[in-house]
Amino acid sequence: MDRLYTPWRREYVVNPKTTDCPFCDYLSQDPSQDAGNLVLLRWPRAFIILNRYPYNNGHLMVLPNEHVADLEALDVATQAELMQLTTICTQLLSRTLHPQGYNIGINIGKAAGAGLASHLHIHIVPRWHGDTNFMPVVASTRVLPEWLAETYQRLRALLQEDDPSAPTPPAA
Repeated sequence: MDRLYTPWRREYVVNPKTTDCPFCDYLSQDPSQDAGNLVLLRWPRAFIILNRYPYNNGHLMVLPNEHVADLEALDVATQAELMQLTTICTQLLSRTLHPQGYNIGINIGKAAGAGLASHLHIHIVPRWHGDTNFMPVVASTRVLPEWLAETYQRLRALLQEDDPSAPTPPAA
């Protein structure tokens, strides 16, 4: 029998959780901890984070800073910022990973497949022709060609470049 080891998941399993929401935990920490928490960018109303359990390399999530479960609980400015950050995600991924397409979606409620239904989040999943193989279907396993920390560093470096087209947070 073949075995696939996933030692990077151990940190999540053994570390104590301070709340029921890891996203709120990450936001409550000092921004100096962002790399370890995979938080790529913080804006006044929302933020971007790498998914710790991605469907593909570069799987990002955009979340409101406010702990809400539904879109209608957000003010219009926060809804707009979520869409701005979603656009920034596709631009960033296009420049670094060069995907051929994207799946972008929100699962609202457990019945819709939300793994953490209490904190709304938008998934941005880069896709390539042929990126789905037999592993998820037959072995319930995903094979990712790059470590999360490496993907984080590549994306973060691009955000930090001195580039006039780089995104800046809107005025609060």
